[in-house]
Amino acid sequence: MDDNKNRGTVSTDLEYRKKKNAEEMKYQVISFGLMIGLTLVAFLTVAADGIAGWFTMPFLILLAVIQVIFQLFYFMHMSQKGHEAPSLFLYSGIFVAFITVLAFVTIIWW
Repeated sequence: MDDNKNRGTVSTDLEYRKKKNAEEMKYQVISFGLMIGLTLVAFLTVAADGIAGWFTMPFLILLAVIQVIFQLFYFMHMSQKGHEAPSLFLYSGIFVAFITVLAFVTIIWW
């Protein structure tokens, strides 16, 4: 009797994992398509002659930040459970980098 319970559980678990993997793959493909689209938008922004330089740089930085978020959450699986420690170190590094850049910009400009 225990074998029948285990087989049902294994079969259900396998179906759940297949469904979960298919859903995750769908999100990765959509994210990849969006990143390709953002890259094309960045190239077109730089190639356009009518767009001013004061708009181009902040816009490119915004597109880069969006792509980093996509990569972290969908390709590096930071949105999944069990990735709390790597997330803590990653976000701590981002915070330290931001503070460092802010300090140097402040020192140079003032």
